[in-house]
Amino acid sequence: MALISITTKQEFEEKVLKSKRPVLVDFWAPWCPPCRAMAPILQQIADETDFDVVKIDIDASSDNKELAMHYRVQGIPNMKIFVAGEEFAELIGMKSKQTLIDALEKARENAD
Repeated sequence: MALISITTKQEFEEKVLKSKRPVLVDFWAPWCPPCRAMAPILQQIADETDFDVVKIDIDASSDNKELAMHYRVQGIPNMKIFVAGEEFAELIGMKSKQTLIDALEKARENAD
């Protein structure tokens, strides 16, 4: 579907919490080498599947920092899957494309 970068809580609410489909949210920072290594994998998921991927640079805005704190992000990369406005799963560290797709498919099954 789409790769979306957000910098406000309002964007997070609109793109993640109000989404009808499972959304993969990537909490990351540009200074984090594993985060940068995950970027092409996340882009492929956005391009090749019907799932949205939302990227939140934890250093980009005060809202993003608050979102990271609210969702208990203690290390990055930290990817969370949201379904119907609720956190469904958390994946910390480097993950394969297939691992992420499998988790998103499981989230979709639980949403139905």
